[in-house]
Amino acid sequence: MPMHTWTPRALYIHIPFCTNKCFYCDFNSYVAAGQPIDAYLDALENEMKLTVATLPPESIDTVFVGGGTPTVLDPAQMTRFLDSVRRHFPISPDAEFTMEANPGTTDPDKLAAMRAGGVNRISFGAQTFDNGLLQTIGRIHAAQDVVQSIANAKAAGFTNLSIDLMFGLPNQTLEQLKDSVNKAIELDLPHYSLYGLKVEENTLFHRLYQRDELPLPEEEEELAMYEYLMERLGGEGYRQYEISNFARPGYESRHNTTYWRNEPYYGLGAGAHGYALGQRHMNIKGVQPYIDAANRTLPRLETNPVSAEDAMGDFMMVGLRMLQGVSQLDFGRQFGGATLEDAFGPALAKLQSQGLLAKTEQAGYRLTPQGVLLGNEVFGAFV
Repeated sequence: MPMHTWTPRALYIHIPFCTNKCFYCDFNSYVAAGQPIDAYLDALENEMKLTVATLPPESIDTVFVGGGTPTVLDPAQMTRFLDSVRRHFPISPDAEFTMEANPGTTDPDKLAAMRAGGVNRISFGAQTFDNGLLQTIGRIHAAQDVVQSIANAKAAGFTNLSIDLMFGLPNQTLEQLKDSVNKAIELDLPHYSLYGLKVEENTLFHRLYQRDELPLPEEEEELAMYEYLMERLGGEGYRQYEISNFARPGYESRHNTTYWRNEPYYGLGAGAHGYALGQRHMNIKGVQPYIDAANRTLPRLETNPVSAEDAMGDFMMVGLRMLQGVSQLDFGRQFGGATLEDAFGPALAKLQSQGLLAKTEQAGYRLTPQGVLLGNEVFGAFV
C-alpha cells in the first residue's frame, strides 16, 4: 500500500542544550556548561547537507527548533545556526518558523538574531506563574521573567507567541492553577499549550514517585483543573483545536498539526525523530556520539519501516487529538483509498456506542466532550 509518497514539508531540528535539567524532563537534553556547542552546530550542518542530498525537499512550510532550550545559543551561534538552516532547506516565504525558548534566555540581541534568521513564532516554557511551584519542578526562571520575556519578544516585532503551562504539579491546587491561567491570559497571546504533568522514567520526579515522595494532586482535582482550563480559555475566545492546545483563529500551530495528521517530517539533531517515505528514524542521542557520527554520515540510531497497519493506527491515535477529528479524505489520501470503516469498523462502532466518538460531516470522526476527557481510552482502541 502506498504511504507518504511525498517528501516532508515540515522540519524539526533539535538543540539538546539547557541551562539546567528540570525535575520532570525526560527530553534528550544536557546542561550546556562545558558542552561543545560549536562542534555540535558543525555536525548539525553536515547532517543538513547529507539529509537534503538523500531526500531533497521541494519546499519547507514549517520549521520547529526544539530542545533542550535552543535559546541558550548566544547571538553569534544563533545567527550561524539559522543561516545554515536557510542555506540547506528551501524555506517557503510564508513558512511558520517556531523556536522554543526559556523565559530569561531571550535578550534583545538574541531576539534580533532570531528575527533576522527567519524565526517568526516563539514558544515559551512558562509552566506556572507560581514561584514556589517553579522551584518545586526545577525551573530556574521566576514568573516575572515570563512577563519580561514576552514584552521583549513583542518589542522585537514577534506577534505569534505561545506559552506552555502545566497542571497536576506536586501540591498544586486548583486556586494556584486559576491564578496562573489568569496571569497567562493577561499577556494576551494568540496561543496557549496546557499539559498535565506526566511522571516519566529517568527523571528526578520518577525516582521521588517510586519512593512515594511526590505529592501529586488527586485524579479528580486534576480533572477539575483541566475542565477549568477549557472553560476559562473558551470563554476568552480561544478555540481548543487539540486536546492540549488553544489558539485564536489562524494561530494554530501548523507544525504540530503535521504530527497530528501523521504526515512526514524531517528530524535532525541529537535524538531527533523523523518520518519519511514510510520509514521512521531516531538519531543517536549523546552529544559527542552524535557529533562523531554526523560528521561522517547520517547519524541514525535506528531506522524502521512502518507497516500500513501501524501507520493507520498512528493516524487515528494522533488525529483524534485534534478536536476536528480525522477525515475520510485524509485517510484515503494516505492509505491508497482505504476507508476508516474498513480499517476500524468495530472499534469505531464501539466508541460511538460508548459516547466517546461522533461522526463528522467530512465522513470522519471526532472526540465527543466526554471523549476529550477520556482520550487515552479512545486512542488505546487503535493500538
